[in-house]
Amino acid sequence: MATAVVGVDLGGTNVRAAVVNRAGELLAPPVQHPSRAQEGFALTLEQITLTIREAIAAAGVSPARIGMAVPGHIDSARGVVRWAPNFGEMRDEVFEVWRDVPLADALQARLNLPVVMGNDANLAALGEYTYGVGRGAARGLVMLTLGTGIGGGVVLTRHQVQGNAHWEGGVLLVGLSGGAGELGHTIINFAGPRCGCGARGCIEAYARRDAIVELAREQARRNPDSLLNRLTEGDPAKITPALVSEAAAQGDPTALAIWREVGYYLGIAIASLISVFNPEIVAIGGQIAKAGAPLFAAIHEAVRDYALPTLLQDCRIVPAERIEDAGILGGAALAWQAVEARR
Repeated sequence: MATAVVGVDLGGTNVRAAVVNRAGELLAPPVQHPSRAQEGFALTLEQITLTIREAIAAAGVSPARIGMAVPGHIDSARGVVRWAPNFGEMRDEVFEVWRDVPLADALQARLNLPVVMGNDANLAALGEYTYGVGRGAARGLVMLTLGTGIGGGVVLTRHQVQGNAHWEGGVLLVGLSGGAGELGHTIINFAGPRCGCGARGCIEAYARRDAIVELAREQARRNPDSLLNRLTEGDPAKITPALVSEAAAQGDPTALAIWREVGYYLGIAIASLISVFNPEIVAIGGQIAKAGAPLFAAIHEAVRDYALPTLLQDCRIVPAERIEDAGILGGAALAWQAVEARR
């Protein structure tokens, strides 16, 4: 019987991997190496392979399968990265991104282990459902990950569907071609700011890292006597979401107002997601979720204002528990599902 799998988190800067047991415990600290994401597929593949081999050696056990979280549009059924804008290489002064890259087969050939993979934000949701706030038993979970962009994932259970559904546990909603779960592109204002996707008014345009920084710089300029402004030592370039949180923790009204505005926008989007999916849990992850109480108070306020009351009464909106190792655990959860499916 299988006792362990490898969870892999492939990012544009680093690749991390760890061997994980059925309970979601990492059998050794994660191994990390630069992913060399913009130096071509061959070099990135070498880095992934190296990281996985070192993770297996550190754990001292033989895993049954590899599960990998990958940013971009992932065709999980074929193990193909259909599109990953942060991965590729320069050719003739043009950066050519990954398109239709058979990553799973390439890894399997090198490591002689079966490989499953999925979108990183989707798998973060699966990991949080299985090993975090979902406890593997919640009646549906929607997750938003707040960072450079806003990712998301939806885990459905048989409690949320009507008809001949007999599966146990949670399954990921991935859509027809693997592209579902782009919750950051939920539109809350059709006349809002332009998002990186090209549309206007996506929640990502209001609450991604750079949008928060831009808002904070403007508020610091307008409030020169604020603690937030003083913490920058006169240099707006020093403003980060963490600095806003530091000022808010000391009661700075300007910083608190920033989190209230960002949280309220997020709450509007979450109210829509509750209406669509009617989950038991909405989990908020990513580094920006560490803003804590000021952010979550505003989220709850907006959700109360906009969500359908009878749906809201069955839903909890909470911080994710497994922020640091979300990708690794999501990959591991997917790998364990694949192991179970073959029994």
